[in-house]
Amino acid sequence: MTAPELVIVGRLRKAHGVKGELVVEPLTDNPDRVYAAGSRLVAGTVDGEPDPRAGELVVAAARPAPHGDGLLVAFASISDRTSAELWRDRYLLAPRAELDPPGEHQVYVHELVGMRVSLRNGEQLGSVLEVYELPQGLVLDISRPGGSVVLPFRAPFVVAVDRVERAIVVDPPDGLLD
Repeated sequence: MTAPELVIVGRLRKAHGVKGELVVEPLTDNPDRVYAAGSRLVAGTVDGEPDPRAGELVVAAARPAPHGDGLLVAFASISDRTSAELWRDRYLLAPRAELDPPGEHQVYVHELVGMRVSLRNGEQLGSVLEVYELPQGLVLDISRPGGSVVLPFRAPFVVAVDRVERAIVVDPPDGLLD
């Protein structure tokens, strides 16, 4: 499968214990379904691209991780800590067709790149060059004449997102665009 057919649904953070379990940071609104026993996920690289050499991972079991660190997931093909350590910081992907579609006010993160950005008054600001994941949340790098501007992807800065029109309406704080 190609990247557009796949959606990132988690990140493998670290090995846990000696039996090959991994701490997974779920990046989905439906982790119970995505990480149900028997689910097939596509192994990704540390950059979130499908890794054709790694293939599929089948979920054997999943449970909440201690200290609220996500999920502890056991995969059928990973049976010891040494093997699990090789998966650290990789992404997990799932076929888009097997996932629930985004809700009315939701969007896949990868869809943001290239979207047109305008101000509330309709003035065109530019387009999304890149999306950065910071501890504080997602940040949009928006191209504009003479450079770019970075804006958090959350209210009150982002007013509306239209997946069909590939458009974002923003309300940046005073002085940000000066």
